[in-house]
Amino acid sequence: MKTAFIFFLLGTIAGAFALNYYNEREAGRSSAAHPEPPASLKDKAKDAASQAGDAIAGKLEDWHLTGDDIKRDLARTGEIVRSKAAVAGEKITDARIVTVIKSKYVLDRGLSAIDINVDCKDGDVTLHGHVATPDLIGRAAALALDTDGVHNVVSKLTVAAK
Repeated sequence: MKTAFIFFLLGTIAGAFALNYYNEREAGRSSAAHPEPPASLKDKAKDAASQAGDAIAGKLEDWHLTGDDIKRDLARTGEIVRSKAAVAGEKITDARIVTVIKSKYVLDRGLSAIDINVDCKDGDVTLHGHVATPDLIGRAAALALDTDGVHNVVSKLTVAAK
């Protein structure tokens, strides 16, 4: 019993010395070798999202996807259709297109990737589901149209309050 206690005491003392040595070594290493870190990944992500939002805002106007344009098209035909010219040699799989569009909806705070269904066939995208405002219909269509491989977007999204 005395032997077990002695080994326990020696183990505790050795552990305390090892912990102290480790802490001193890490403190010296972090202050000397690691100067102030650059902007955090979170800040970089916020900047990238802000820049993407600014780019999309201009495209909403260019593609006639503002709130008034959406309301006018919905009143006339019940759907939104926009196209862009195909780039020579561009062939991207439909699954990749759907994945990229859905990921854009996940990153956009106003849109819900769950509430919007994205179908794609040969670069022609159809959106089904609902959003909170007509402006968000335009935003969803713009994000889809601004995806590589997309040539045509038909939005059958409806406005439904949550």
